[in-house]
Amino acid sequence: MGTAGTSTDEMAGERRQLINVAYRLLGSLAESEDAVQEAYARWYALPRSRRVEIVSPGAWLTTVTGRICLDVLGSARARRERYVGAWLPDPLPDHAEWDRGRGADPADQLVLDESVTMAFLVVLESMTPAERVAFVLHDVFRYPFAEIAEILGRTPAACKQLAASARRRVRAERPPVTAAGQADTVRHVKEAWQTKNIAALVDLLDPAAVMTADGGGMVGTVLRPIEGGALIARYMVAIADKAPGLELLERSVNGVPGLVARRAGAVTTVASFDVAHGRVTRIWAVRNPEKLRAWMRDSEGVSE
Repeated sequence: MGTAGTSTDEMAGERRQLINVAYRLLGSLAESEDAVQEAYARWYALPRSRRVEIVSPGAWLTTVTGRICLDVLGSARARRERYVGAWLPDPLPDHAEWDRGRGADPADQLVLDESVTMAFLVVLESMTPAERVAFVLHDVFRYPFAEIAEILGRTPAACKQLAASARRRVRAERPPVTAAGQADTVRHVKEAWQTKNIAALVDLLDPAAVMTADGGGMVGTVLRPIEGGALIARYMVAIADKAPGLELLERSVNGVPGLVARRAGAVTTVASFDVAHGRVTRIWAVRNPEKLRAWMRDSEGVSE
């Protein structure tokens, strides 16, 4: 069917899907929103006669959004080399808890599943742009390789190989963990952190654990990952000592149990965890204020 009868509401209805695709490709709410906005701008810039000829506006928008994201990913590596400290994806709140009718915040439209956990997104960051696009579109959203080939400008067979390569990387780097097990471990970390119990923290952290923090040069934090459970435990206690009144809240972060640090009513840190065999193996702490905008609602009345 052509687009002659396609309503504005139907076109706007594609936005949720596009935001979900773009965030998994880019890991940034702002960049995802920009990519989707640009795709719509290109759609409405088409002559009406051209739009009427397009059989599936949703597929067209997805293809254009994918190409825009591919371009962004290509330039992102150079930009992130100039980024102060480590770059981490934007942490996402649980919209069931946080959606307070604020309108078209992209965070409210994202489906929180395995493909948006911080651990998963960090693995995606290690892929080439082409691998990431092929894997996300095929394995997460079930797009056929023929459509992905149009985005990447490669053959379907080549896209299949890219997705297979990305899939092997995910399997090698993502050990399975149950949400219940992670919730228990994160709760124990919170309790030990609040009481500044270094021994308890060391017991909860894998000896080879790694902590990565993202301050973006806007707030103080470590610029390089901290390696080793004992070092991480001492660093966490040092943070608590330097920030009297720090409040820790158990919150869903990208769909899995995490912690939010709040001081004087303002969210200062959102922490994600990777857990294996009851111990924390990775901590990702996002402190860059620009990446915490979706969490500012927490300072407006949400508490334990």
